[in-house]
Amino acid sequence: LSAVRHRPEGLEQLEAQTRFSRKELQILYRGFKNECPSGVVNEDTFKDIYAQFFPQGDASTYAHFLFNAFDTDHNGSVSFEDFVMGLSILLRGTVQEKLNWAFNLYDINKDGYITKEEMLDIMKAIYDMMGKCTYPVLKEETPRQHVEVFFQKMDKNKDGVVTIDEFIDCCQNDENIMRSMHLFENVL
Repeated sequence: LSAVRHRPEGLEQLEAQTRFSRKELQILYRGFKNECPSGVVNEDTFKDIYAQFFPQGDASTYAHFLFNAFDTDHNGSVSFEDFVMGLSILLRGTVQEKLNWAFNLYDINKDGYITKEEMLDIMKAIYDMMGKCTYPVLKEETPRQHVEVFFQKMDKNKDGVVTIDEFIDCCQNDENIMRSMHLFENVL
């Protein structure tokens, strides 16, 4: 019995749907196939890859949230197409596209709103991933304090949730967030 292999869409189609050249897509595909010979990544593999990048911390929770953001059709696996579409937005997307993607990451239950709890879950996952080396004297309440500050800023109408419009508006008016949006534009 042979393993089911995922065959990606044509490169022409991916080239049209992403901001990658044919050559870049070929390089990405080779790397993807090298890590994931079946042509798809499951969540455990995703977590293993993240654990290699962040050995000083526990990246499993953040990798879980990130995996769900890449798994756009929610079928439990990330295909090369899913991966490249997400990567295209993160590396070469417009500010609007990146902010939409980030909102989707924070909206854990996909109900169209970010709650304080969802924001806290993501923040804690980031702190856990960065590890004790990065934040050696981190107090338990530090992520919660950051979330309080962000949430107050973002929840303009004070209804207890952040909508996509509130999120984008707040991010676009925050100099630090906007600067970080441009960090990865020339990667690859």
